[in-house]
Amino acid sequence: MSEFLEYKGYSGSVRFSADDEVFHGKLEGIRDLVTYEGTDVISLKRNFEDAVEDYLKTCQKKNREPQAPYKGSFNVRVGPDLHKRAAAFAVEHHKKLNTIVTEALEHYLETANC
Repeated sequence: MSEFLEYKGYSGSVRFSADDEVFHGKLEGIRDLVTYEGTDVISLKRNFEDAVEDYLKTCQKKNREPQAPYKGSFNVRVGPDLHKRAAAFAVEHHKKLNTIVTEALEHYLETANC
């Protein structure tokens, strides 16, 4: 079974609690806390989709935009020395620092077989 469920552009984690004998998870990639659970895989998937639908309806009722998962931007804190080295590397290679970070992440994830 995959470690994530997908529905309407949202990803949800999949965990199992042996103590409670229940599957559970939460929507990933958003700051709002949206959780779900189920006693088997079928009920977990159904409750995940219901949680997404409920989240979207709740946002609509409150007249606010639902958070978009994985917008494509995030803050990275690397320390001053690494920041300086990466910025210098970017300048030397006529690239933007964002491009260097993106390329480094892509390379790392490819070699880590993610």
